[in-house]
Amino acid sequence: MKESLVQTFSEIPLAQTVVGFCALKKIQHIVISPGSRNAPLTQGFTQNSFFKTYSIVDERSAAFFALGLAQQLKQPTALVCTSGSALLNYYPAVSEAFYSDIPLVVISADRMPHRIDVGDGQTIRQPEVFEPHLVAAAYLKPDVIHATEALRTNPSQKLIAADATPAMLLEEQERIQLSNEEQLNSVLNMVYTQSGPVHLNVPLEEPLYGTTSSEIVFQKITTSSPPDPISIGKPMVDLWNNATKKIILIGVLAPHSISEETLNAWASDPSVIVMTEKTSNIKHPRFIDAIDSLIAPLENGFDDLLQSLQPDLLVSLGGMVVSKKIKNFLRKFPPKQHWHIHPKKAYDTYYVLSDYIKTEPQVFFDELLSKAPSSHQSTYNNQVSSIYNSNRLKGLHYLKQIPFSDLKVFQTIFKSIPDQLQLQLANSSTIRYAQLFDLPKTVSVFCNRGTSGIDGSSSTAVGAAFVSHVPTLLITGDLSFFYDSNAFWNAYLKKNFRIIIINNQGGGIFRILPGQKDTPTYDEYYETVHKRNAKDLCKSLGVGYSSVSSEWRLKRKLKSFFNPKNYPQVLEIFTPRKSNDQILLNYFRAMQ
Repeated sequence: MKESLVQTFSEIPLAQTVVGFCALKKIQHIVISPGSRNAPLTQGFTQNSFFKTYSIVDERSAAFFALGLAQQLKQPTALVCTSGSALLNYYPAVSEAFYSDIPLVVISADRMPHRIDVGDGQTIRQPEVFEPHLVAAAYLKPDVIHATEALRTNPSQKLIAADATPAMLLEEQERIQLSNEEQLNSVLNMVYTQSGPVHLNVPLEEPLYGTTSSEIVFQKITTSSPPDPISIGKPMVDLWNNATKKIILIGVLAPHSISEETLNAWASDPSVIVMTEKTSNIKHPRFIDAIDSLIAPLENGFDDLLQSLQPDLLVSLGGMVVSKKIKNFLRKFPPKQHWHIHPKKAYDTYYVLSDYIKTEPQVFFDELLSKAPSSHQSTYNNQVSSIYNSNRLKGLHYLKQIPFSDLKVFQTIFKSIPDQLQLQLANSSTIRYAQLFDLPKTVSVFCNRGTSGIDGSSSTAVGAAFVSHVPTLLITGDLSFFYDSNAFWNAYLKKNFRIIIINNQGGGIFRILPGQKDTPTYDEYYETVHKRNAKDLCKSLGVGYSSVSSEWRLKRKLKSFFNPKNYPQVLEIFTPRKSNDQILLNYFRAMQ
């Protein structure tokens, strides 16, 4: 708790205004990376008891940490950095936030405009560096009543005239203040209404550390308007009623986005097949939640059967879809109609988008199902479910026979995951293996699928874990873990945080893809084979560490791995590098 007898504020009006507007707009969580130019902002945030501040040195890790906070809190989270290249390290997380619809407020301190491109240190062209991956930006105007003499004596500046009187300066400062307030008000409203990243660039002149007890009274404050209600017309209702083969395909969704009543309505409709992914956070015994187990066994030589699954209507909702199999299927056998329901955007992923309904999925289905009959004459659900259930049974039989491998490891882990857990998944192989196995209904699942990069999975998980009310498990690959190892260089690791590293000594997913394997070039530049382990790193970070390399040791370790401990725990699992890919491919062949 930050307390002082007298509240103080930065003497720089712009710094005080930025901090004040963040408070007014209820942007409470502020992730700060150390620096000098951002000192007035840091001072303002850390001395105000409204804000919850975090200090993370590595800006790339800090940005993903903030993304994890915002992901869980469903509130905008702010980032604060100094000038120069520090800002550029935010870009991977900014692009992830843009494509995952996560609200981030990037606040970058900057040098004054006349100090850019003149040879001063730690200066770059900061405005527009994140375009076009922003929902809004404010490139704020510098003050003229702070460090006025420094301005007067600088021959390059164009902010004030050399002979400007005090009255002229005050008049100009008032125009600047109103302009900055208007921009801040507009942009910080947009971070809520558009649920994405925004950028505030804040030019500040020395001296940077002065304070005042005088608080600026803001004039330009408005709130955003709620979205307009939707109305579903008769043509759309009729199309839904008349389609006897419908697929509801669900990508990334926050937990509890769809009501149980709606899920049961879908499940009871014989004309509907619901396909979910782990990141949809939707579970129902009648839904297809391992999409590749349906599609992959039919890809070679079963086109007639695949074509019989071609839907009349595809209704997609949520964010990005992991499965390439379903994308290829729907592009090869496209639906007659494709509706996408999303409050912000619609991607024409399957090249046949016919309608975009700009609203929350639950709002849409409340309206649609109230106007549509509750039953349809169709054999579609029975037909597809029969194929899927048969494939899964064959797959289970195959899994009983396989040796220790990535596939066996994921099956074993998923059987051991306890209830009431947050599961964070790294990208690449991890998220794809995770699609194949069941989870307890109370487990919520998250993954950075906006850009699908490995660069910030661990940092995101650390941020998400810090504000989660339940324990967090991160499952990651070895390359993802080592790439983002700075994620654990901070003071915010919770003792109920668990990390499982699947170490197959390189980028195992590349062995599944086409390519000339086991050559010097392939090993070094594609699979990037290595012999590293996480033991020494965990020791240096004060994190508990253990490792296994066999199925029976893994099962034994998992019995106690989730028990309460006084510090975070890492379990590193070593799997055979050269057999993982064939075991996975044979899994799908066994279902044919």
